[in-house]
Amino acid sequence: MMTIDLKKYPLSPGVYQMLGENDEILYVGKAKSLRTRLRSYFSAGGDGRQHIPLLMQKVRRVEVIVTDTEKEALLLENTLIKKHRPRYNIELRDDKTYVSVRIDLNDPFPMMQVVRQVKNDGAHYFGPYSSAGAIRETLKQV
Repeated sequence: MMTIDLKKYPLSPGVYQMLGENDEILYVGKAKSLRTRLRSYFSAGGDGRQHIPLLMQKVRRVEVIVTDTEKEALLLENTLIKKHRPRYNIELRDDKTYVSVRIDLNDPFPMMQVVRQVKNDGAHYFGPYSSAGAIRETLKQV
């Protein structure tokens, strides 16, 4: 397994890309603190997920993209996973996107709707959320 100098990575939110041979993107992840998140991969005990030790054997380089907010990192991570379809990103490789809750207060009878695309239509949007099913269940309770 490669070693890295964690001090060169910021404590800022962002996205990290783990690259293998020939700069193949093996994994894309997001972090509230890039340095802290990367430490979990490169320390004894590691991340804990079953496929991570195999991934770490193949990693040759790590690149980071710093974002202003954790939400921006979440959206960028989703975009990069959809674009590159990394082998070790198991959960987000499908074509689905995050959902948001939409409320149009200008409507005579405002309703909460689960949508996959945020539009510039004057409505209020809340999200993004990764689990459409959980959001729908929550809205049923409301």
